Amino acid sequence: MPHADTHPAIRYWWEDFPVGSVREFGAATLTREAVIAFARDFDPQPFHLDDAAAEASLFGRLSASGWHTCALAMRMMCDAYLLESSSLGSPGVDHLRWLKPVFPGDTLRMRMEVLEARPMNSRPDVGLLRTRWEVINQGGDIVLTMEGWGMFRRRDPGVTPG
Repeated sequence: MPHADTHPAIRYWWEDFPVGSVREFGAATLTREAVIAFARDFDPQPFHLDDAAAEASLFGRLSASGWHTCALAMRMMCDAYLLESSSLGSPGVDHLRWLKPVFPGDTLRMRMEVLEARPMNSRPDVGLLRTRWEVINQGGDIVLTMEGWGMFRRRDPGVTPG
């Protein structure tokens, strides 16, 4: 069973994410070039690639793919805490909503709230976290929400959470 002293690069363990805790982080600005490049590779719908098509769409102008917004959210999570954590991945996302379009020039940040935390029944050295993420643009508008589970190694698997 791993312990904190055997993993000096790990700063964040399951125990470091108590229920109700909120973390805010990130700042990523989308460029027009990045929006088009992502769309070309992964979501080549015309309103993500072409100005004329975008103007004729519900968006009214070139917009980022929702999947691009998800990818940016993942990068911000990695930079803020995941790469320094005992993360073991995720069994999935339960809820994902794209609430507002994201446009080139928008700057996005994130807010994460821990909704639930419990040890994994089959692996007491692993803790589960259910979290809600909000991606917020420079105007304070929430553009994306996600809820899902993450798996993290526990610092002290023998202690029952209080």
